[in-house]
Amino acid sequence: MAKETIETGKFVSLTYSIADQAGNVVEQSDLPVNYIFGGETELIGDMDKAVFGKSAGDVVRLDVPPEQGFGEPDPALTFTDDIENVPLQFRRLGAEVEMRNDRGEAKTFHVTQIKDGTLTVDGNHPLAGKTLSVTVRILQVRDATDEDRTQSVLSQQMPPTIN
Repeated sequence: MAKETIETGKFVSLTYSIADQAGNVVEQSDLPVNYIFGGETELIGDMDKAVFGKSAGDVVRLDVPPEQGFGEPDPALTFTDDIENVPLQFRRLGAEVEMRNDRGEAKTFHVTQIKDGTLTVDGNHPLAGKTLSVTVRILQVRDATDEDRTQSVLSQQMPPTIN
């Protein structure tokens, strides 16, 4: 019996890790990510193209440049202010600061620098501007069931999270 290969409409289960150019793992999913190939779920970079035609047990590695990953940093999302203007709970590196724009949309910023009496927060994704090395391990490929399709639709209806 031939191995099932990834193509449109197939149920795919995979794990992945993402490393920076220095080889430091910056994100990893040891719990399987399940989706229907060719559906609404979008994978980072050209990962969809890279796994197309692959089978369970295959390992795929690819480099993802910033424009296919988390984009280039936007300088308009970086703010520096006098530390005295910042509440005490945010005066530490890595602190998360939720800000809202005039339309009420929330975005999380992170404290990235404290220096010379100033504090800098950055709303860019921490991986913006970085070329990433992605390793994908394909665990399962099979025909999608009605239950898979229902789960896929339900996951698409969940409200998005703002990082």
